[in-house]
Amino acid sequence: MKKLIYSLAIVLMLSISANTVQAASAIDKAKTEMTAAQRVEFEKITNRVEEIRHMDKSHLSRAEKKELRNELKEMKNHARALGGGGVYLSVGAIIIIILLLILIL
Repeated sequence: MKKLIYSLAIVLMLSISANTVQAASAIDKAKTEMTAAQRVEFEKITNRVEEIRHMDKSHLSRAEKKELRNELKEMKNHARALGGGGVYLSVGAIIIIILLLILIL
């Protein structure tokens, strides 16, 4: 009885996870490709972030520091829009992973 329940649980989990894997791969392919102009823009953003990171901020006024923070936030949002990217796990996938870990361990 225990084997039957475990085998049914595994079959159910694998059948559910197969659909989500196919859907995620089609979306990821479209987002990973960047044009040359996007790459140049991304490089400009990363260079500016490095400049700000290496800047001596101790002599800046409060307003200047706030402007830098706002600039960094805008660049971060722009870089996310350019690059897309990231690994996203649905709630169902997380539950399946946890159940598999429980069954294995």
